[in-house]
Parts: sequence; structure tokens; C-alpha cells
Amino acid sequence: QVQLAESGGGLVQAGGSLRLSCAPSGGTVSMYRMAWFRQAPGEEREFVASISWRTGYTDYSDSVKGRFTISRDNAKNMVYLQMNSLNVEDTAVYYCAAKFGTSLTTTHNSYAYWGQGTQVTVSS
Repeated sequence: QVQLAESGGGLVQAGGSLRLSCAPSGGTVSMYRMAWFRQAPGEEREFVASISWRTGYTDYSDSVKGRFTISRDNAKNMVYLQMNSLNVEDTAVYYCAAKFGTSLTTTHNSYAYWGQGTQVTVSS
């Protein structure tokens, strides 16, 4: 049973940066694909980015490509989401998620494990 704990959210002005962190525990994370999703009030949960822990292969939604970077640190057993050039539309609760295997998927119901979420608010 994988457990995920996010941190790093907060309030930032438009154009600023934040780095989110996700600490997985309780499983062999090298066998998992890790992802970040976000959900704004009244909206569906949206795929942001994912990374294969084993291969490092990444995938991004079009809305964040070129601004956000997902990475993992094997030594620290951490996953990060570096968010640059933030805009108001990036305001949401951001969730770390994990699924077994390396296959690419952007659908939230493909991910079995979820963190509690961390709020990111971008002011204009």
C-alpha cells in the first residue's frame, strides 16, 4: 500500500514559481508511475504531469508544457513538480498520485494511490 504526502503549496503572484514535493512510502516505488493532478473549484480533476520512476520518462499536459517540470530523486525518494511562470489559471489543489507500472496514462481513475492534496493559489 503506497502512501503519498504532498507539500510545498502556497500563495504566489502571477509569474512566480513554486515547487511541490511528494514523499511516497510503503511500496516499491521504482515499479510505479508517479503523477501530479490538479482540481480547481467546480472543475474535474485534471492531469498535469507524470514520470516513470524506473525510466524517468515524463509526460505533460499541453497547458503546463514548457512551464512545469516533474522530476524524481532516487536518493531522497521524492517526486517534485517545479512550477514556473504561474498564472491565475494554475490555481487549484494539486494532488500527487501513483500507479503500478510504467505505462502512460492521463486519466485519474488509472491511479490507485493519492495524497491529500496541497493548495496552490496564484494571485494576479
